[in-house]
Amino acid sequence: MYAFVLWFHSLFRWAVLTGLLYALYRAYRGYRLQLDFTNHDESVRHWTATLAHIQLTAGFYLYLISPFVKAYFSANPSADSTEGTFFGWIHITCMLVAVVMITVGSAWTKRKVSSRDKFRTMLGWFGVGLLVILLAVPWPFLPWAHRPYIRPF
Repeated sequence: MYAFVLWFHSLFRWAVLTGLLYALYRAYRGYRLQLDFTNHDESVRHWTATLAHIQLTAGFYLYLISPFVKAYFSANPSADSTEGTFFGWIHITCMLVAVVMITVGSAWTKRKVSSRDKFRTMLGWFGVGLLVILLAVPWPFLPWAHRPYIRPF
């Protein structure tokens, strides 16, 4: 089960990133061109937040059962590694913050009255959420924690 969820979490990040990029495109376009906030925009807002929640749920599951995280926390605190610190604290904290930002942005967007305010709220909150996610993903090129773009199953 662990291997499947790890694979799913690795693959599903692309759905989250695609959803966020599309939502940001829709928000920027709607704000810039002063368009009406349509049912499609509402659906994009909702599904982007839902994708982020699914990914966070899989991440929490991995965090709780991961042998790597368990080994990090059971080790001597003075012997912590950079990669252990990244997955033990930084990755989980940043991702939680990012999903909270996306959730708050989604909720506030839904409650705004004017289309311009809806687009501006979604653009701001989702944009900062995406930035935090991009900083906390273990990309293959990072020196402190690198993983493949898609983990093989």
